[in-house]
Amino acid sequence: MTHRILVVDDHEVVRLGLRTLLSHQAGFSVVDEAGSAAEAVEKALLHRPDVVVMDIRMSGTSGIAACKEIKAQLPEVEVIMLTSYAEDEMLFEAISAGAAGYVLKQGGGEELVRAIRRVAEGDALLDPAVTQRVLERVRQATLQEQAAAFKDLTDQELRVLGLVSRGYTNKEIAKELFLGEGTVRNYVSSILSKLDLTNRAEAAAYAVRHGLQKFLDDLL
Repeated sequence: MTHRILVVDDHEVVRLGLRTLLSHQAGFSVVDEAGSAAEAVEKALLHRPDVVVMDIRMSGTSGIAACKEIKAQLPEVEVIMLTSYAEDEMLFEAISAGAAGYVLKQGGGEELVRAIRRVAEGDALLDPAVTQRVLERVRQATLQEQAAAFKDLTDQELRVLGLVSRGYTNKEIAKELFLGEGTVRNYVSSILSKLDLTNRAEAAAYAVRHGLQKFLDDLL
């Protein structure tokens, strides 16, 4: 089986070196090369390669942006990022964009060849420790989004909203939180006002959409 590869780098000498290296590997075929993010997307759509080997840092639009566009239009295509630095921030952005992983440029040709074979055959490229860091970043980003969604609510209002989202009536909320019904009504009115919502149904939908229950589990 031949693995079809697109090489992307904004330096011609690097592209030539990669093409020469990969063309001499059994089962590899370099279908084309590209020198920019826009050209990478264009050539990926034209050739539909199995693997795109892409420089993460390019002048103009980055390789990460090109990866995101390619994966959006060709989800079956695997993208391996080439980088000179093992930076968690860049790694997080690359994986979030859909990259299968990345290879350090100073790692040598054999490491890149192994990486291409692995992703072309459906294996994971990232080791468990790296994957865990990425997942942790995703979790932190999610928590930040949730915090922004509920930032104007007090802890008690969050509890009330959580019960509203579960279909509790004011009387049931009052019993659950040891409050008076009038106090609960005031809390609900305050929640609707702060979130710019008009009724309990909208409040419940908002809570579910922004993951309130998970936010409460982590916060309270």
